[in-house]
Order: sequence, then structure tokens, then C-alpha cells
Amino acid sequence: MRFFSDNAAPVCSQVLDALARVNVLDTAYDGDRWSQQLDGAFSDLFDTQVRALWVPSGTSANALALAALCPPHGSVVCHRDAHIQNDECGAPEFYTHGAKLLLADGPGAKLTPETAAAALDRIPNGVHWVQPHAISITNASEYGLVYTPDQVAAISEVAKPRGLGLHMDGARFANAVAHLDCAPGDVTWRAGVDVLSFGFVKNGGMSAEALVFFKPELADATLYRRKRAGLLLSKGRYLAAQLLAMLEGDLWLANARAANEGARLLAEAAGERLVHPVEANEVFLKVSADEAASLRGLGFDFYDWAAGEVRLVTSWDQRAEDIAPLAEAIAKL
Repeated sequence: MRFFSDNAAPVCSQVLDALARVNVLDTAYDGDRWSQQLDGAFSDLFDTQVRALWVPSGTSANALALAALCPPHGSVVCHRDAHIQNDECGAPEFYTHGAKLLLADGPGAKLTPETAAAALDRIPNGVHWVQPHAISITNASEYGLVYTPDQVAAISEVAKPRGLGLHMDGARFANAVAHLDCAPGDVTWRAGVDVLSFGFVKNGGMSAEALVFFKPELADATLYRRKRAGLLLSKGRYLAAQLLAMLEGDLWLANARAANEGARLLAEAAGERLVHPVEANEVFLKVSADEAASLRGLGFDFYDWAAGEVRLVTSWDQRAEDIAPLAEAIAKL
């Protein structure tokens, strides 16, 4: 009956088992044997040499990534509905020590090359204006829409000639890859992404996200920023173990496919009520206040979005039989 957020989902058993296995004496901070495996494990996943750091939240991953790409006097182009703009309490500005977010448009909370270029072209060259240093995109977007590799590459073609870095907020990166059915590298570094915030907590993890640098040299200063921000946990092996457990046997991908399938079942029931195509594990519906109250009266939990719209989020642990009652209730509205 819970469709409010995948943040509320349980931790998958493989992660809990991994935590028990690392509950032994080892080196502190990130010097332990599990933290030392992250670079290799993520390099294997992405089929290129990367640096991978654990962090305890998606907000810290995004903010540290942007700090690696943008100086305090610079700016980052993002969609006006991006999580870094609307849901992170100024953390990107705080971690970058004052960089500015430049807001652009695009359907379904996705930037287009045209809207990104328009935002950049409005900035005169000179010390009186914050100069752009990066573009940030979210995959899947705040409306559950997925950037394809070609679409990411098109944004990169706007960024790279201007000397800008490209960051991907991948809080639901697993869901995007599951939808695309592509190699993780195809929609990241091969398409021009420099840094990825790879989300695991929404997908069955407990308290660890990955910050993946496709330009490994960017990680050097981030090690110090992570410490300075109070994010270098003394028992880092417990975070590293979660990430490694999710990578093993592509558990991250299986969990995302399960969540996406649940959203697909709801989308089938919703029909013309859909506000956006369903490409990940978020479903946005047009419903009246009375209809929303009716669904809540049946015990379903979800988030009110815009006027006349609600958001439903499916999770990795919800089976078809868990989804069916809500699908039936929506079909009967």
C-alpha cells in the first residue's frame, strides 16, 4: 500500500548480510579492504578506469561532484526542476562555497541541447558575471523520464566545446539503465559524463551512495572535501560493503527492473490519466482531490505533486500482487 517514495523501501537481504560479514576489526575510515575494492569493482562495471568513493547520501554525492567541477565563482546549468535546485536545501551552493545554479527548461524535467545552450549563451564573458563551469542532468529525471545515450551525448556536445564538465545525478540511475537495457558506460562516460552520483539507497541499499569519477584525477581534491564536510565516516567498510553487495551479480540492476515493472503495471491501469510516459519507477497521474482522497481511503500512500496531479513510486521489493490492488483501484476511478 506504500507508493510514497522508494526511499522508504526496506534494505535488501544481500546488503544486510554484507554488513554482518564486515562486522570485524579492520582499518578505519576508507583504508579498509572493502573500500579499497571500490575502484576496481566500478571500473569493471563501467568498462573503464574510474575512481569510486562512498558517501552517505545522494545530496552529498551531488554536492561533492559539483564542487569537483565548479569553483566558488562559477555556475552550473541545470533544469529548473532538478533535485539540486529544489530539494537539497542549498547544499550544492554550500559545498561549492558559493557557485550559482543557472536554471534552464526542457520537457519532463530534461534539459535539451537547445535549452542548455540558451542558458549558457545568456552569460556575458567578464568578471561581472558568474562564468559557467558545468552542466548537471538527472537520469532518470524528476518526472521519471530517461536520457538516452544519444541525448546525453548531445548535452555533452554543448558542454565540451565550452570547456564545461558534465555531471549526472543518478539517484535512480539503476532504473534508467534498466529501462535503456544498455551498458552503464554507454549512458555515462562514452556519452561524455565526467562524474556520476550513483544512487543505491532508493534501490535496496541502506546508507551508501557512490560517487564515480570518469576523470579519476577529479577524485583527488574530493577526498579532502569529503573529510572537510564531515562525511568521511570512521567505519567506512560498512558503506563499501553495501555498494559491493549491490554490484555483485548485478543486484542493482535486478532490483531496478523489479521497480520499473511495478510502475509499468500502474501505467497500464492509468491509461489517459498519465501525465508523463513511464520510463523508470515513477508514475504521475491526473486525479481530482476527491479521487486522491478515495485512493487514500483505501489505504494507499502517495505524494501530491502539482495541482490535480499525484506521484506514485514503486520499489524494488513490491511484487505484482502488491501492485495489483492499486492498479485495480486506479482503473475503477
